Amino acid sequence: MIEETVATLAVPSQEDRKGFARTERSIAAHDAVVAGLEAMNTIELGGSASGALAFPFTVAAWNLERCLFPEESADHLRATGAQLVLLSEMDNGMARTGQRHTTAEVAAALAMQYAYGVEFIELGLGSDTEREFCRDDFNDKGFHGNALMASTPFRRPFLLRLWGERLWFMDGGDQPRLGERCAVGAVIDTQAGPFVAISAHLESATTAAYRERQVRELIDVLDVAFSGLPILIGGDLNTGNHVGGDFEAEGLFSASAARGFTRHGGPIDRMTTRPSLITRWPKRAMKLDWFLTRGLKIGESRIISSLDASGRPLSDHDLITCIVEGFE
Repeated sequence: MIEETVATLAVPSQEDRKGFARTERSIAAHDAVVAGLEAMNTIELGGSASGALAFPFTVAAWNLERCLFPEESADHLRATGAQLVLLSEMDNGMARTGQRHTTAEVAAALAMQYAYGVEFIELGLGSDTEREFCRDDFNDKGFHGNALMASTPFRRPFLLRLWGERLWFMDGGDQPRLGERCAVGAVIDTQAGPFVAISAHLESATTAAYRERQVRELIDVLDVAFSGLPILIGGDLNTGNHVGGDFEAEGLFSASAARGFTRHGGPIDRMTTRPSLITRWPKRAMKLDWFLTRGLKIGESRIISSLDASGRPLSDHDLITCIVEGFE
């Protein structure tokens, strides 16, 4: 568990990043590089907030697919009334998103504190469709990661790298990356006491058994580090990938239920993906996004379209929300 926070993540030089791309394709070589990178072993903490949350409050989780449009995305989140926001696929210093720190911009617009952790250092400019958005032929930082935002200060912010086989480093195709899927979390104070919130992003390019192991080991760590505290995990769990889209085939649901968690993801028959400016697959319809909660009383959960007022998709995922009514 990584708990060291910094105001600004250290950026590896362009020369160093070129060297990462030439590194031997092995888990051992990958991990040796990651261990020596400050950006991969710290959490950026920014923004500001005050006071504790009062029940009931709204939580939103959204895979923002790089976050091409920070201002519009912030407006979309503001409209939900969410006081706690869990985000994934957030760029920081990538050419495809104008070299912007998308998390910091969304948090500033919402007047929230944020914790940002690097999931991957991108070694290229991205897929063919992403290159269409690039004005530069380089990434200023190359960071891509997860974020947690709230209208209350965090306690004990942390980053966890989820179990994995370094798939995007070993064979990332047109998206070579250094890093592994991750979860970013913190203790959140309410007027009735604390709980733990985690923004998680599970692996897409693999099997259900792989994701189940990621969830099992995440819960193992949380139960040791935050024994007895209620827990809310939310985000893109990639359920149904490589199992024909059948999210019910995911063992992570039964594995988490056995540990006391319940799932929430809006209407069970409504999918959470859509074609976007990057992901142009009109027939793709999957239910990837969920909350897993323990020790919290959850009211309504909803799926909210990611189309903005003009009908433009802000992401290839719709966002999900839930009402936290209190402790169980």
